[in-house]
Amino acid sequence: MDEQKPQLWNRNFIQCCISYFLLNFSFYMLMPTMPVYLVEELGIDTSRVGMVLSSYTIGMLCVRPFSGYLVDCISRKPLYFFAYLIFAISFCGYYFAATVVTVMSVRFLQGGFAGLTSVAGNTIAIDVIPSKRRGEGMGFYGLNINLAMSLAPLVAVAVYGRHGFHPLVGVCLSIAFVGVLSVSLIRYPKREKIQRPPFSLDRFLLLKALPAAFSYMLVAIPYGMVVSFVVLYGKEIQVVNPGYFFIYMAVGVGTARLISGKLVDRGKIHLVSICSLISLSLVFAVFALFHNAVVFFVCALLIGIGFGISVPAFQCLFVNVAPHNMRGTATSTYLTSFDLGVGIGMLLAGFIASQIYMAMAYLVGAACCLLSLFVYIFRVRASYERNKQPV
Repeated sequence: MDEQKPQLWNRNFIQCCISYFLLNFSFYMLMPTMPVYLVEELGIDTSRVGMVLSSYTIGMLCVRPFSGYLVDCISRKPLYFFAYLIFAISFCGYYFAATVVTVMSVRFLQGGFAGLTSVAGNTIAIDVIPSKRRGEGMGFYGLNINLAMSLAPLVAVAVYGRHGFHPLVGVCLSIAFVGVLSVSLIRYPKREKIQRPPFSLDRFLLLKALPAAFSYMLVAIPYGMVVSFVVLYGKEIQVVNPGYFFIYMAVGVGTARLISGKLVDRGKIHLVSICSLISLSLVFAVFALFHNAVVFFVCALLIGIGFGISVPAFQCLFVNVAPHNMRGTATSTYLTSFDLGVGIGMLLAGFIASQIYMAMAYLVGAACCLLSLFVYIFRVRASYERNKQPV
């Protein structure tokens, strides 16, 4: 008997996708413009830019390990709404922050609440997706962050170029509050209280996924370099309109994300992961060594494809080894490893740019992808096969 599929694109799932997209879109509008603002308008030295940018990630990392536990213990929608609201309000701080310390403080606070918001949002999305379509649903849900990361910087560069930094902050603030409204429209059923397991390390980190976390952290390092410093790099190598980098990257991400998800569902998770790591190693090496507009934008497309392929595969490496009652912890561990890599990438890129030149940072990024490949082949693959849960 042919059983009809349950509806995926219901009101709740659509609101979850909208709120998640707007959360990431509002923040990632600041990623490429913040370094330019800090250097050109506040006169901050390039070596300190990476430190300022990474304070957001440090804030996330301080909260992420506890987020999964909080989401499992407290009513999820009120927690999601509260964290999202504080995240949105914190954009106001940029109007008053004019020194390294004050900008870092605003970003640290915002990062902490963004970390809690994203874990709560991911867990709610898993809850509202019909169980028979969970893989497909999380594929579409995860696509929102990739598209936001790719498209937001493009819009931001245009707004910043015409109006400056503070009007750009106003746009971010408005978008974030639309996201808060979207969260309020989610109809989330009240769950019955369940007995929580004892307070222990594995409630904050999914220990079985640590090899995958290390590999994913390494590949996130060059991503952090790209989203924060690629506009400055484009100016350094005299590329006209370097902000168009994000158009090509968005096309690559969007296309690859959907294709790779289907391959992962067919059991090709290791093939997809290994191919993405090989391609990213090669592309970042080319990106660092050849300095002209054609290479710059072709690499943008290929970098988008590489990360678009890797994200659903790596997400499954975490979720598939977690018991059903630890999905929040799996999500937290997955996002923590990514945040840590992005933060290291920002710090590393800022330091290398001030000491040598920006291209060398992307060459280091290529080496990180290559190291991630070796970790995957020799540790992650065996660990995953040993610990994956039955479907």
